[in-house]
Amino acid sequence: MKHFKHYINGEFSTGANHFESTNPANGKSWATFPAASEEESSFAIESAHEALFEGPWSKLNATERGRLLYKLGDLIAQNADALGQLETTDSGKLAVETKNQSKYVADYYHYYAGLADKIQGEVLPIDKPDMCVFTTREPIGVVVAIVPWNAQLFLSATKIAPALAAGNTIVVKASEQAPAALFKFAELVDKAGFPPGVVNVITGFGEPCGRVISSHPKVSKVAFTGGCEVAQHIIRNTAENFAHVSLELGGKSPMLIFDDCDIEGAVNGVIAGNFGASGQSCVAGSRVFVQKSIHKELVSRVAERAKEIVVGDPLDDKTQVGPLATAHQVDRAYNVITESVKQGAKLVFGGKRPEHLKIGNYLEPTLLDCPNQSIDSTRTELFAPVMSIITFESEEEAINMANDSEFGLGAGVFTQNIARAHRVSQKIRSGIVWVNTYRAISPIAPFGGFKNSGGSREAGIDAIHEYTRTKTTWINTSSEPMQNPFVMR
Repeated sequence: MKHFKHYINGEFSTGANHFESTNPANGKSWATFPAASEEESSFAIESAHEALFEGPWSKLNATERGRLLYKLGDLIAQNADALGQLETTDSGKLAVETKNQSKYVADYYHYYAGLADKIQGEVLPIDKPDMCVFTTREPIGVVVAIVPWNAQLFLSATKIAPALAAGNTIVVKASEQAPAALFKFAELVDKAGFPPGVVNVITGFGEPCGRVISSHPKVSKVAFTGGCEVAQHIIRNTAENFAHVSLELGGKSPMLIFDDCDIEGAVNGVIAGNFGASGQSCVAGSRVFVQKSIHKELVSRVAERAKEIVVGDPLDDKTQVGPLATAHQVDRAYNVITESVKQGAKLVFGGKRPEHLKIGNYLEPTLLDCPNQSIDSTRTELFAPVMSIITFESEEEAINMANDSEFGLGAGVFTQNIARAHRVSQKIRSGIVWVNTYRAISPIAPFGGFKNSGGSREAGIDAIHEYTRTKTTWINTSSEPMQNPFVMR
């Protein structure tokens, strides 16, 4: 058994309470983690607050902060395989994916390292004489980042990197499900030489840890990625401290496949959108709308490709779909699949445990052919490799069905008609639209959602402004005394 420690105020501590983590591939407990108590959670916030206002971090200039971030990015790249191995063991995500994603996460730290000394204010052309008025952007304060289990290194990077570039300090709450990679990341933070308290990494449960860090009076911002229900708790908690909240929530993303598409590209797109990351992605394109004239061909091609998908040990580089993170996810997916078939959906393939895998949280890639969007599988975010296909006849019908959801995170459009691509992408109510591709990301491009998917943006230049406050400075440049306030001119 491995034993991980909290990282608070530049030191690793075991904590008073612990819990075990189970390897999703074999069902065995493999590691223990400290569950932050109320006192430990509060200490992490206090440490971050002291580091922000009194420690050496407060005396570093923006270029020096950027150098530390760049060094951290280098260390992440150098340790990508170890980080990926830990994340795979803990979450069941494919090792090929976690190792490559860890390497790419380094680019996010490098990107924001370069932006650290380019956060600028401006001089205002003010409408009053003898006044020099300018704005500056200052750190927002102590930031709390709360991330889910399915991509902890990536989803924490989109918060940590801009927060630190802007001069803030941060407390990261790793998910209590599969937090191992973030504790390894804490070792790299320490090795990079960040002053104590600048970055703190803890884990624990909603009560008390989540409540304390989101409601603490010294917290200025909470950046959260996860589900709507937890987001509602966080918003209620921040009523105690009026912290700014940014939310990146769930999705039930549509993919629109028109009859003029490149059919091979569309097949690859829907497979990537649904079975990539074993379906455990907030942008999974699990509502596939296909034009009626090509419905049979698309379903046939996807079914043929599905036969070739290798389901198995996530540490094996040949595996293409691994286990789900928890047994609860598997049970929930089975229940929704069963109910959807009762409601009229046709099970084209999948829907059961792979015959060659007797242990672990496995589910075959699954396709449900649905008559409409009243079927459970078209409404429920499953975090499982389950795809629902629905036919449409007209462009207008496809857009209406795509927008008929409480979510609005991602969307895919497959067409070779460039006018249609522009027309449809503009009308879909989602924060990200991919045309003739899917799941592409970059530190340069912001992402986020509409509606119940949250309204905040992460990555890109936009994100760094989420971690600053604007200060306006007025300077009277006249050699004369300030005028009598009771004499109006």
